[in-house]
Amino acid sequence: MATQNILLLPGDGIGPEVMAEVRRVLAVIEARGVLSLSIDEGLVGGAAYDAHGVAVSDGDVEKAKAADAVLLGAVGGPKWDGVPYEHRPEAGLLRLRKDLELFANLRPAICYPALADSSALKRELVDGLDLMIVRELTGGVYFGEPKEITDLPNGQKRAVDTQVYETYEIERIAKVAFELARVRGGRVTSAEKRNVMKSGLLWNQVVTAIHKSGGYEDVKLDHMLADALGMQLVRAPKEFDVIVTDNLFGDILSDVASMLTGSLGMLPSASLGAEDENGRRKSLYEPVHGSAPDIAGKGIANPLAMIASLAMALKYSLGKPDVADLLDKAISETLGEGLRTGDIWSEGMTKVGTTEMGSAVAKKFEALLGA
Repeated sequence: MATQNILLLPGDGIGPEVMAEVRRVLAVIEARGVLSLSIDEGLVGGAAYDAHGVAVSDGDVEKAKAADAVLLGAVGGPKWDGVPYEHRPEAGLLRLRKDLELFANLRPAICYPALADSSALKRELVDGLDLMIVRELTGGVYFGEPKEITDLPNGQKRAVDTQVYETYEIERIAKVAFELARVRGGRVTSAEKRNVMKSGLLWNQVVTAIHKSGGYEDVKLDHMLADALGMQLVRAPKEFDVIVTDNLFGDILSDVASMLTGSLGMLPSASLGAEDENGRRKSLYEPVHGSAPDIAGKGIANPLAMIASLAMALKYSLGKPDVADLLDKAISETLGEGLRTGDIWSEGMTKVGTTEMGSAVAKKFEALLGA
């Protein structure tokens, strides 16, 4: 059995706490002989700044490039608010995405049956929800140049961020969305602002062309303006299957979608690069919830999004989609038994901490592997 190399980057805030629960699940995987693993650990974000004076070291970037999968906890916190802009904790995450060329961000929004009443929306709107947002991750306004604040002669200041997309960037993210839709519900909705943005007009044209010329006629394609799609996500989220959009709108819409499920603490994500000659992709997996510094160190963080991120790694990078399904099932069944961290707790449920929730999922997962 070939050994799979995994790099863990716990990061800041609750990152180390939720990553500890991933280690618990990885121990089950190793003990059961599911995979042969070589696990390394590095620093990113504020933790890396404290140690190295940068948000991620060159050495840890090289480790990430060599890994079969990278799992990242979270970055950031008020402790580092005063560091230089180029060394802020988030710069470490952006560098990893850029240097590993992770252009495709997959953010599923799944409402587990046991949590349908935890959503801000009515149960009938979210029960059974399973949609995927495919966000372009290395282009657009977050990376476009010029990006600057300049002084004007009249004493005012001008801030500029540049939204830039080239044809190839749109083509490759559209292909990812269409391929995903083929193994899901067969529908893609492309979101942009072509009514007011030239980049949106190009996005619309290129996605339409790839749909026609790329052999994806079996996938249904719709187009929506991004603001209208945000409204529809709240009104009727189960109308969507795969949503593909740019970096900025993907950032916003995926956070909107996250609250349909009841908590940011439930949502994983995958960031993928292009396939190499062996069909492998560089990859990074992380929860959507952020570092939550207000609860860090209290042992109450929800580890399920971090564990679900490992499930995505098993599916997309480690060649074990069947094991990924069992891990997702372990999460669902644990919730079905009434265990809840504080962010998803409701009357009548059993409130547990980070370690208790992680242990329960690991035990359930181990039982399912042996079934």
